[in-house]
Amino acid sequence: MTMEKFELQQLRDLPIEEVASRLGLEVTHHKALCPFHDDHHASLSFHTRRNTFRCFVCDAKGGTIDLVMQYLHKDFKEACQWLSNGTIEPQRPHSTPLSNQRGAGGESSFDATKYAHYFAHPYLSQAARRFLFDERRLDPRVVSWCRLTSWRDRNGIDWLQIPYYDQEGHLIGIQNRNLSNQNENGAPRFRFPKGSECGIYNLPILNRLKPGEALYITEGASDCWAMLSSGHKAIAIPSATLLSKKDQDQLFSLSFSLTYHMYPDQDEPGERLFLHLQKILPNLQHHQLPQGCKDYSDFYLQTKSLTFNPPTLTH
Repeated sequence: MTMEKFELQQLRDLPIEEVASRLGLEVTHHKALCPFHDDHHASLSFHTRRNTFRCFVCDAKGGTIDLVMQYLHKDFKEACQWLSNGTIEPQRPHSTPLSNQRGAGGESSFDATKYAHYFAHPYLSQAARRFLFDERRLDPRVVSWCRLTSWRDRNGIDWLQIPYYDQEGHLIGIQNRNLSNQNENGAPRFRFPKGSECGIYNLPILNRLKPGEALYITEGASDCWAMLSSGHKAIAIPSATLLSKKDQDQLFSLSFSLTYHMYPDQDEPGERLFLHLQKILPNLQHHQLPQGCKDYSDFYLQTKSLTFNPPTLTH
């Protein structure tokens, strides 16, 4: 598995306490029993602003990838794969029972009922409006279609809340995007509630496609919003190397009834991503961004074509 720098950063930005919970550690008040020595007094501490862990007894320390490497005795690549797959290993000493960590199918559970009401009546803070409409120049109809909402945590950090739905419109995951200056607040760029399935983004658009119609693949939610605002139907993927087998099979099955298109980022990783996806989707068509545009969002800001009129999404 080869991962790009931005993919590794996404794994490092996963909330450290949620990673610990996925491993089976019981975290209470930012502390847990340390699994790296015979601990009876919860000496493993989590620094959520720095997104790190440290035991002040045995001096075990590090970030999300380090925690997985040390706890599961994996090498760097194996730990990254574990994090990207969202796998929960068998129960270890001092762990929470897996029945509390996993769904009926043995997978990490996501309680959609806990979050669904936030997207029934989305709220956009001033920071969210500035980001979506002033900086990104998005069509308000696209923002409504994607049901973007926002919130502010107890530390005063503004977050954009991005829902992920399956093709039937069921909420399956949430991505929280930090809207504040990370250099100042020290919070990670992204946060994901436990069990979130953030694979292919904007799957409900598949219900609006006609046979032979073009579907654009973008490299992230921001580019997807720009593509939708330009009048094209689009989905987004986290990255080719993070696509699950289920996601790959779904994309491939649709390749017989529609055409795939992509504007890769203007860099080597973007082209490699296109080539990787082309192995999965042989009919994927390459489109070149104009010189000086690093990604489709950049291109959109230069064109500012607001023609898309998305239908209301029914759940």
